Amino acid sequence: MSDVRYPFTAIVGMADLRLGLLLNAVSPAVGGVLVRGEKGTAKSTMVRALAGLLPSIATVDGCRFACDPAAPDPQCPDGPHVSPPASERPAQLVELPVGVAEDRIVGSLDLERALAEGVKAYEPGLLARAHRGVLYIDEVNLLQDHVVDLLLDAAAMGRSYVEREGVSVRHAARFLLVGTMNPEEGELRPQLLDRFGLTVEIAATRDPAERAEVVRRRLAYDADPAGFAERFAEEERALAERIVAARELLPKVELTDVALRQITAVCAAFEVDGLRADIVMARTAVALAAWDGRTEVQEEDVRKAARLALPHRRRRNPFDAPGLDEEQLDRTLEEHAQQEEPEPEGDGSGPDGDGPDGDGDGPEGGPDGGGPDGGGAPEPSDGGPEGSAPEPPAPEAPSPEGPEEPAQQPVPAQHPSPARESAPVAAGDPYRTQLFTVKGTGHGAQGRRSPAETTGGHTIRARRPQGALGRLHLTATLQAAAPHQAARGRSGRALVVHKDDFREQVRQGRESNLVLFVVDASGSMAARQRMTTVKGAVLSLLMDAYQRRDKIGMITFRGAGAELALPPTSSVEVGAARLESLPTGGRTPLAAGLLRAHEVLRVERLRDPSRRPLLVVVTDGRATGGRDALARSHRAAALFAAQGTASVVLDCESGPVRLGLARTLAGLLGGTAVGLDELRAEGVASLVRESRSDNRSANRATTAMRKAA
Repeated sequence: MSDVRYPFTAIVGMADLRLGLLLNAVSPAVGGVLVRGEKGTAKSTMVRALAGLLPSIATVDGCRFACDPAAPDPQCPDGPHVSPPASERPAQLVELPVGVAEDRIVGSLDLERALAEGVKAYEPGLLARAHRGVLYIDEVNLLQDHVVDLLLDAAAMGRSYVEREGVSVRHAARFLLVGTMNPEEGELRPQLLDRFGLTVEIAATRDPAERAEVVRRRLAYDADPAGFAERFAEEERALAERIVAARELLPKVELTDVALRQITAVCAAFEVDGLRADIVMARTAVALAAWDGRTEVQEEDVRKAARLALPHRRRRNPFDAPGLDEEQLDRTLEEHAQQEEPEPEGDGSGPDGDGPDGDGDGPEGGPDGGGPDGGGAPEPSDGGPEGSAPEPPAPEAPSPEGPEEPAQQPVPAQHPSPARESAPVAAGDPYRTQLFTVKGTGHGAQGRRSPAETTGGHTIRARRPQGALGRLHLTATLQAAAPHQAARGRSGRALVVHKDDFREQVRQGRESNLVLFVVDASGSMAARQRMTTVKGAVLSLLMDAYQRRDKIGMITFRGAGAELALPPTSSVEVGAARLESLPTGGRTPLAAGLLRAHEVLRVERLRDPSRRPLLVVVTDGRATGGRDALARSHRAAALFAAQGTASVVLDCESGPVRLGLARTLAGLLGGTAVGLDELRAEGVASLVRESRSDNRSANRATTAMRKAA
């Protein structure tokens, strides 16, 4: 790979992304930008190209924390810096690997010096390297939540705090934060989304001419990176100079009262939580004015700031796609464009109040007329960020079938099984469900479902390293080495430590699992309008999987066989979309659904052997279609029991006459059966409370009888 970066100005299209990155380069206080888009849209290329535009920085010679010699950090661990020698270097781009550990980010105790020299020293992490530069997190949605929290806290406060292993360090950590993600691979929690200042939705252009130009430029760059970069060198220099000029102008930009009222009115109209959105919009609008070479914020700045700062803050639940209603935005801006500040009560002065506040005839007259702002800033190419939830595939048309074959068990008359496909029905409202876990202690990726030994959590013991040394247990290591110091000839403060003395921490937390849904979409499930309730239950379980950081997959069965509707993925939103479009009708090939699930789990064990599966079968237990349909489904269930796969059967049977087939299936799977009316967590808590209340009443009655006797 060439060391020559792809030029920022050579990237075709994506005006919103260019603008969002440049605004953060002008004012890092905006809070960073999250780039959401499909794979192959040059997200990483553009972020790396931006680093080449940033001006060089002056640093204190020998300082590992990039202190500014003009204003050194008084808490710098390498300080204090008094009249230090300085030099210039380019702003650094620090890329964060997906599997990065917490101590690599914030730094930790320098173990080599601690053991060899007997001194306590701090080894800086990636946040120290990123100070006054760019911190780039590719696939930010795949990082563990506590790591994302740590990064966003540092970005918001501009300082990193390290309190670990006897080390207490504070140092400056101000950087331009850029995160990229593909929503198909899983979403960030709304709480984490809110911490990013701006968000930009991108997608590959559908214009053949633009696509051809993208390919043409990329091939030219691959053939001669230096020559290609030279073609855009003048444009790159001009853009870099504009960033410097905007930074210098930024402190002089005035946020007028009218613009501030528009900002707060827009945030209130869109019902965003908290006040972070108001602050981010204000900073973004000021940066936009500076970028355009103006010293006053105008209405168009507020409009652009809203389109960048609000879409990801509109999510009300995990399945909402980010978005913004442009018409509502325009109405709100128009309503507050000419609104005057209310007069203080008891003020006897004139009613118009157009004197000292200076906003009676200034900014309102310009942008309202629709004229250009004259700044030359890249204009967004479309109507704003759109929701990124992938479109579900169209359901296959069912083959015409006659009436269902007789089931292997009696079917009550009140549950007819329609042979024709029914149109998809909407899911019921989701709710909080019971927690289903996998028994035993796993070793999978950190999550919130089943007990496991993880890299996070609390330390429960120490052990000899199994393979490469993981997280060192310092106390246990010193205890193991201490009895042998005399025999090893120790002299001075340094300990004599051998390889056999090392101990690693064993931490217990919770892991994420693979939750594989096997959903019965046959005609029997459509009876009595049950599918709305069933879909609501599955949606609730999907939301539970989202909150617990699980991977999910979905298999549906109806008609002639089973279909893998959603291969195992971290994107629970895609699962919700597929569920919403799920039609019902036809026979009930339960055995085919179970066998397909067995094959999917077999493949996933090879791909990710440490992630334990949880099988969730959603059915009423009936099986039709072919000879011995029920017996074949029971034999398929026994395969899971033999492998010890954790399973839950969501019993969808209803009505006064129940055959208990789903509960029989749960027994054959070696799992648990839960009725639709038992799934709610509140229902379980209510049963427990009622049971405790009954016990207390019985105890009081027994005590009263004894006293009477």
